[in-house]
Amino acid sequence: MNTELGLQLTTELVMFGMAALIALGILLHQPSKTLGVPSLLIFIGIGLLFGNGEFNFVYDNLTLTSLIGTMALNVIVFVGGLNTSKKSIAVAYKEGGILSTLGVLFTTVIFGGMLYFIVDFDLLTCLLFAAVVSSTDAAAVFSILESKKLKLKENTDTVLEFESATNDPVALLLVAILTEMILSTGATKNAADIGLELAQQILVGGLIGYLGGLMCIRLLNRIKLEEFGLIPIFILACFVMSAYGSELLGGNILIASYIAGVMIGNELKRGKVVSRHFFNSLSWLAQALMFVILGLQFFPAALVGDMLVAILPALLLMFIARPLAIFLSYLPFRKASLQKRLFISAIGLKGATPIVFALIPAAAGVPGAQTMMHMVFFIVLISVFVQGWAIDPLAKKLNLNQS
Repeated sequence: MNTELGLQLTTELVMFGMAALIALGILLHQPSKTLGVPSLLIFIGIGLLFGNGEFNFVYDNLTLTSLIGTMALNVIVFVGGLNTSKKSIAVAYKEGGILSTLGVLFTTVIFGGMLYFIVDFDLLTCLLFAAVVSSTDAAAVFSILESKKLKLKENTDTVLEFESATNDPVALLLVAILTEMILSTGATKNAADIGLELAQQILVGGLIGYLGGLMCIRLLNRIKLEEFGLIPIFILACFVMSAYGSELLGGNILIASYIAGVMIGNELKRGKVVSRHFFNSLSWLAQALMFVILGLQFFPAALVGDMLVAILPALLLMFIARPLAIFLSYLPFRKASLQKRLFISAIGLKGATPIVFALIPAAAGVPGAQTMMHMVFFIVLISVFVQGWAIDPLAKKLNLNQS
């Protein structure tokens, strides 16, 4: 009886505590926005403050953190798809598609090669590290562009948004493959195997996402639910079936989530307003939960020890690896101006996504993954402060702002 009561109280305390942390983060959101501090830092900071033992509470569960982070990321990507118009896709899919595939691969190879000479990891682990931080973060890009109300020439903002919304799947696949190779002693995968696996993940994920979104829209149009509040719930169920059905069939869950979101967001006729509010709120909840639990997972005393060693990799990523990868990716697009290339190469914003990706090898037991996770944390912080601050002045300096 006492055991059952103790379990019940523990569950209640956990639920109460998480709700209180999220509520506190939301209350701090507007003041942080006024001061120019990203909400990511507010929520992670709250997690760091309460989860490191200072209040007789210690949280340390890499597997659970990775699971929650991945689920939250799926929701964020789906909502990003819901809010993406077909018009913007038509404008940005060529450049954005190259950036979200070849750009990620180039960044991984270039940055991984640099890391090999400056950190105490073997080559595969360096490539894994590079893959973890190779993609830009959709939530960070969307929120900063929206908060600064930037509209840029040459559809630069649209390309950045499309890249950030679609480059996570390639990065996630590289992280999964490299983690598997490191843990499978002596096992290697050649370029053809990796290419086939990438093609399978993209094609299956895209197909399942398209069919799931199409099924959702056709059923909603045929049934015509009278209670508008049921429409977003039905969409949520279709999203979950599409995303996890894709993963069951060997497709990429993030691609399926994004494409299902694009299909539903562009074709939904009834209940569009209530659905938009519902899913924007759900995305905020997912971000808040993800950032708080990531903060809980880190211990300040352990983080500080890896702070200085993360500075040089962060600078190399921002000022050499990312620009080189972007300029290589833009070789087919000769009409793109130098100003546009410079801006996109400089704004490779990182957010919670690399931290979530870093949890995958850490939870799997890859040697050195804890140190990598701490370094990724500081790379994200440096990116948020430096690149997040630079967006507006750099756009003005390059004369990319629309008058």
